[in-house]
Amino acid sequence: MVQLKPSTFCPLVQGDCKQLGCSWFTQMRGTHPQTGEELDEWGCAVTWLPILLVENAKEARHGASAIESFRNEVTKAQYATADAISAAANIHLLEAQS
Repeated sequence: MVQLKPSTFCPLVQGDCKQLGCSWFTQMRGTHPQTGEELDEWGCAVTWLPILLVENAKEARHGASAIESFRNEVTKAQYATADAISAAANIHLLEAQS
């Protein structure tokens, strides 16, 4: 298996990466969104973008799923409330007719 290693060339400064001398060189800690491995690495903020975009998309999907579940529960409650109001109105009409 071929192991690819990223270059240290920085297109912004047209030379080698300045690492800690660059304000975009940042430390990332957490869980890698694609592998689930613990992550504690330094790197260029620009190179972190693909990983962060994948994580952001995953979190957006989870949020959308939670909102859909909440909407479904609210809809069920609205139908139950409407049924209860309808039943109460029918009882009131029947009592009024007696």
